[in-house]
Amino acid sequence: MGHTIYYITEIDEWGKFLKFMKDVCNGLGLEAVAEKERLTILPGCMGVEPLKIPRKGYGFAKTNKVEPCHSVYRLVLYSLASFGSVSVWED
Repeated sequence: MGHTIYYITEIDEWGKFLKFMKDVCNGLGLEAVAEKERLTILPGCMGVEPLKIPRKGYGFAKTNKVEPCHSVYRLVLYSLASFGSVSVWED
């Protein structure tokens, strides 16, 4: 059975957020791909979807509770509060 993380984001300090997340992902050995209005983090775990974080909007990623990716995604999402606002829930 799968497990999904859902989120709504509004990132006010987009430039600072991108720099921070690129540094964090580099330190964790993950790839972060920045686009104009979205950051995508490619997982290092099988069975886990990429984490696509919109500057403002709704997103979700199926993690299937595969560790450590599930916990890393949760930490990343909750850290967004330092750059704007975020709501996170799971099922």
